Amino acid sequence: MAPAQQDRTAWLLLTPMIAIMVLVTAFPLLNTLWLAFTDASLTGQGYVWQWVGLENFAYILDDSDFRAAVGHTAYFTVLSVSIEVVLGVLVALLLNQEFKGRTLVRALLILPWALPTIVNAVMWRLIYNPEYGSLNALLTQVGLLDAYRSWLGDPATAMNMVILADIWKNYPLIALIALAGLQTVPKDLYEAAIMDGANAWTRFWKITLPGIMGSLSVAMVLRAIEAFKVFDIFYVMTRGGPADSTKTVSFFVYQESFTYLRAGSGAAYALTVTAMSALMIAIYVVMLVRREKRS
Repeated sequence: MAPAQQDRTAWLLLTPMIAIMVLVTAFPLLNTLWLAFTDASLTGQGYVWQWVGLENFAYILDDSDFRAAVGHTAYFTVLSVSIEVVLGVLVALLLNQEFKGRTLVRALLILPWALPTIVNAVMWRLIYNPEYGSLNALLTQVGLLDAYRSWLGDPATAMNMVILADIWKNYPLIALIALAGLQTVPKDLYEAAIMDGANAWTRFWKITLPGIMGSLSVAMVLRAIEAFKVFDIFYVMTRGGPADSTKTVSFFVYQESFTYLRAGSGAAYALTVTAMSALMIAIYVVMLVRREKRS
């Protein structure tokens, strides 16, 4: 088959997928883009709108509440992903060792990640319950607390408690990716390093970490993108409270559009968040290209 004919056949086979992508992605995106330049509001009769141009975007620049939501999202993303990476690498190093029952432990590791996010959020909300939660019971019994606390009702602790729940669910993914990377590091390198007198710390920094950094960096970027657009765990656990201390950008867009029924400004906020996510995706693509060039 000639190359030109192969190209035509390939595009013909891709046509149904492209059509579906246009319907489920391009059309909603264009509709959102149009709404962003209006003052559309949601009513029982549909959209009620007037054209306002760049007014919605100009308002975003001066919106301190949105900047606070961006700060909350950045804090959640950086802290949760950083701890997940550290914890995931440590667990991967442990599971890379030879011990009895290793296969079973590896299988059990994936269970938290396999749980739906909604189920995970409900479970941790029960753990944090200020009246009968197991966390309060444990901490009071060991003497670390004098009385039960409302962990999700305190602005000083609510975000960190959600981060803990997110870490418990997602660190297994990082651990499995790091573990897969460890399998590709040649054993000969460790043997040579031991013969040269390198200790465990030196072997980790000089051999292990460079060997898994390619796959680990991709996992970090993917987790960062996912954490930045997180919505469901906050919706179930805190609804953005208390005192908006856990309101992320995704929850902010949800409230603007469907709680306050401001579809126009909600669309503008959504496009702003999309642009932020696109920047992170661009970083991911650049990393992939550089990795392919190195390999």
